[in-house]
Amino acid sequence: MDDYIKPFKAIHIDDLPKVGGKNASLGEMYNELIEEGVRVPNGFATTSDAFWDFLDKNQLRKPLEDVLASLDTNTYVNLNEIGKKARDLILGGTFSDEFSQKIVEAYQNLDKSGSATVAVRSSATAEDLPGASFAGQHDTFLNIKGEKQVLEAVKKCFASLYTDRAIKYRNDKGFKHADVALSVGVQQMVRADKGCSGVGFTIEPESGFENVILLSGVWGLGENIVQGNVNPDEFYVFKPTLKTGHFPIIQKKKGDKRLTMIYNTDQHGEPTLNIKTPASKQVQFVLSDNEIVQLAQWAMAIEKHYQKPMDIEWAKDGLSGELFIIQARPETVHQGRDMNIYIEYKLLEKGTILTSGNAVGSKIKVGTVLQLKSPKEAKDLTSEHLIVTDTITPDWDPLLKQVGGIITNKGGRTSHAAIVARELGVPAIVGCGNATDVLSNGQNVTLSCAQGKTGHIYNGALKFEETKVDFSNILLPDTEVKMILSDPESAFQLSFYPNNGVGLLRMEFIITHSVKIHPMALVNFDSIKNEGAKKEIEMLTKDYPKRTDYFIDQLSQGIATIAASFYPKEVIVRLSDFKTNEYANLIGGKDFEPKEENPMLGFRGASRYYSDRYRDGFALECAAIKRVRDTMGLTNLKVMVPFCRTLLEGKKVLLIMEENGLKRGENGLEIYTMVEIPSNVILAEEFAQIFDGFSIGSNDLTQLTLGIDRDSEIMGGLFDENDPAAKKMISMAISSAKKTETKIGLCGQAPSDFPEFAAFLVDLGINSISFNPDALLKGIKNINKAEKRMVDRKSTFLA
Repeated sequence: MDDYIKPFKAIHIDDLPKVGGKNASLGEMYNELIEEGVRVPNGFATTSDAFWDFLDKNQLRKPLEDVLASLDTNTYVNLNEIGKKARDLILGGTFSDEFSQKIVEAYQNLDKSGSATVAVRSSATAEDLPGASFAGQHDTFLNIKGEKQVLEAVKKCFASLYTDRAIKYRNDKGFKHADVALSVGVQQMVRADKGCSGVGFTIEPESGFENVILLSGVWGLGENIVQGNVNPDEFYVFKPTLKTGHFPIIQKKKGDKRLTMIYNTDQHGEPTLNIKTPASKQVQFVLSDNEIVQLAQWAMAIEKHYQKPMDIEWAKDGLSGELFIIQARPETVHQGRDMNIYIEYKLLEKGTILTSGNAVGSKIKVGTVLQLKSPKEAKDLTSEHLIVTDTITPDWDPLLKQVGGIITNKGGRTSHAAIVARELGVPAIVGCGNATDVLSNGQNVTLSCAQGKTGHIYNGALKFEETKVDFSNILLPDTEVKMILSDPESAFQLSFYPNNGVGLLRMEFIITHSVKIHPMALVNFDSIKNEGAKKEIEMLTKDYPKRTDYFIDQLSQGIATIAASFYPKEVIVRLSDFKTNEYANLIGGKDFEPKEENPMLGFRGASRYYSDRYRDGFALECAAIKRVRDTMGLTNLKVMVPFCRTLLEGKKVLLIMEENGLKRGENGLEIYTMVEIPSNVILAEEFAQIFDGFSIGSNDLTQLTLGIDRDSEIMGGLFDENDPAAKKMISMAISSAKKTETKIGLCGQAPSDFPEFAAFLVDLGINSISFNPDALLKGIKNINKAEKRMVDRKSTFLA
């Protein structure tokens, strides 16, 4: 009978056939990762031998086989009936006296009182294998106390081998029902009901980007995060700088956490219940920065031990304050996936956004809304249906493979709905908040997960294209090919494209979408005249000791995410280059911006940074960049000064930057300038003495060379980057850069739109060309052709 119970101290990963993946992993960590500081609550597991013995002593193998043989595996119309019959067979069986006694003895040994509160978890012997997570297929019972309750929970776990979802899952994955046994893990409960809990991935779950750890957390027990009942906090931790001891948290996103799952003290009720989270806790992060780092270090240790990306569950004991790992399994979605193959989805027209949430996957799907309150309401589902519901629980799993998409009010990117949707390849947008209110049955909509981490539901059927790209067939040219980026949400995915880094990171997008507030409105809050703007600012900054900290934090997170995505390749961030009319549109901005007749040629770029009108606001930009480089350790980040009109202006900006902790050359800091004004070209050799590199802004340079406002609809027909005068300016700039051995690149659309323009730049010997992501592959093709023609010409000349 000793073969039927194994304490964690006697379990290792090679016991998987005996105790299933979940319990084998717990035993492995309990025994092997203690030196790494990883804490795993103690426990024991029943073995597969115990399960087979239970079936044999109750003569259940043949009846189960007969019941499952009558399952309609085409339509699954009788799945509910078959599942219930199979579970009833198990629940009607009895444990032998010997087996019951061994469970009771192992339970009594868990703590000195002999009556520990435990979690009782199912662990199938075929689960947690590459390509099959079995996530949520079997049952878990929390807050179990007392010998009788433990025995009942073990039997219920046995029965959960035949939940409807587990039966269908095994069929879909090709597992024979008779080959799968169920082990039960009985583990000391962590008092997360008085603390918090959550999940984590040692890989970015949407893109498969391997250099970050994603942690999600909620107050109370973790079932709320798995079931998608609440929107959790999310934390992204960058592995390379975690290893070097820098501050590695590159993103923190606060969820609403409206519910808290706690133990039910009523002995006759359910073991757990949900209560409303106090408002004061909803606005708090569930973990401190030190706790985030500790969990990330454990996650990295677990990944290193198993030599593969992992999906973990963690909990914090609210009484002791200690953190624990309570589960770890291999991540299954990206295992074995060819990261060189990418299906690119792109909307071809604009539409009205009805609702937005967390995007799962990167697909676009046009379909018909089908509102459901429970899976029992589902009939005649097709791949054209987009299920809209409050939340997705494991009971929905048998249906999800049949539908075109999933849209929920609740849930984060680590909820059960998100995990299963990824594994099935079904596009989903979870955590919309109001999907069931704004979407109607029968409504035709477009579900788009193709625009980064935020997914959108658009009204009507929008046109889109689907392109298969094989990055392994794309050869990078000698001329460096870089990206123009602005949106941090798309950075992880775009990092897989062939590239040499980011030649232009526009921070304006981050300020507009994440910060939203004019920096001077944070510096001089009391000077704001608009009371509505004041209230907005108070709401956005309420969690920060100083309002200016909000700007630094939000901007640094956005910049850090892009810098981390392309690390260690260089990422060049351009200092803010809003025009006065654009700055005025930020919250509180109208009180701090002059009105100009022609903002394009007015108070913009370098001239702002040393001006009393904006100097204090610029200090916040510098503080954000310094935080990314020095505190977070992302020294691949370089800085670029836009619209620098004169040599004196350049020197003034460098001095102001130095005063704000960004000294050129210190900690490897390189500072570039844009070449977009004729004065930059004429005095390029002199500018090269001040800056480390140049980036040609072809749009502004063409505008100022030809005397055409590029925003003018009337003059638009004359604006042409291929104009001989504009190209002469570019040629002169590159020539001067070569003479002074200064790196020079170009940011613009022309090299992808016009092959001859790419050839022109290559012939001049430009160091790099930066493209918008949608033009990158075409740009690479044009550069490769240009370099080949150059080689052919040289060969012909030498011949």
